[in-house]
Amino acid sequence: MSRGKGMVDGQSGALETARGGISGRTGESGRMEGGQRPEEPQKAGSGGRRAHVIVLGNEKGGSGKTTSAMHVIAVLLQEGFRVASMDLDSRQRSLTRYVENRAAWSQSNGVRLAMPDHQVIELSDKETVAERQEDERERFQAGLARASAAHDFVVIDCPGSDSFLSRLGHAVADTLITPMNDSFVDFDLLARVDPQTYEIKGPSVYSEMVWESRKRRAMADGGSIDWVVMRNRLSMLDAKNKRRLEGVLEALADRIGFRLAPGFGERVIFREMFPSGLTLLDLKEGGAWSMSHVAARAEVRQLIETLDLPLAEMAGEG
Repeated sequence: MSRGKGMVDGQSGALETARGGISGRTGESGRMEGGQRPEEPQKAGSGGRRAHVIVLGNEKGGSGKTTSAMHVIAVLLQEGFRVASMDLDSRQRSLTRYVENRAAWSQSNGVRLAMPDHQVIELSDKETVAERQEDERERFQAGLARASAAHDFVVIDCPGSDSFLSRLGHAVADTLITPMNDSFVDFDLLARVDPQTYEIKGPSVYSEMVWESRKRRAMADGGSIDWVVMRNRLSMLDAKNKRRLEGVLEALADRIGFRLAPGFGERVIFREMFPSGLTLLDLKEGGAWSMSHVAARAEVRQLIETLDLPLAEMAGEG
């Protein structure tokens, strides 16, 4: 279903990228400074088609949201789709830095890399909470309307905390990806467990927020959110704690309605590529690849397969 791929020279001998070159806006030029409230913020401007919205969310920082978001973006770009990206964390700007690094590497190395159309949604500086929330809602809706009108997929990276913008992002998701480190520290945001029996005592704060987002989405347009929890930074070793966590996640998935996805292993390569803005999907097979590179790229492909995104439908409508 690919709609065009090109091969170019670059890091480690070669890079692999979709055609089209640098088309996205990053940093300052990519911010939406507010605007009129769109009546139907998720609808496209022509034919009523809407982009598929993928949201990366978790209220705990350091779970791998940005790395996962950039790899999802890279896969979709490689398949020839039109991709927009939105950074809702205007303070940390991790996804924005990733995209900026990608543009800088592309320019300095004379290599054309496919780029998402990127924007940052800034926090409001209005005086009251009500005014700030209304301003941020308008900025978000205007940015989403613009992204949806011209693209097949919109990938939204949420901050690692509970915020008004994060809740807005969750409520428009078609696919919600929640990366979590493979530990009970991260699991505590999803549910509380009995320390002796490891039985689930009840959902925790983030699960409750997702439940509220699902209700808001259903009331807004009758749509649903496909929630995928991604176990990230998996240890290569088989440990009792790892098996316990797998068991409680499977039980919780049935109870509150999410799907489990295989995530990324604990590999340095994912973090090493951030300064260049590259992903494993940019590297051409047959270059200076280690077994870890091969396994990591397979993890990315397996994640995309598990997400079951509407690739064929979007390809047919483009």
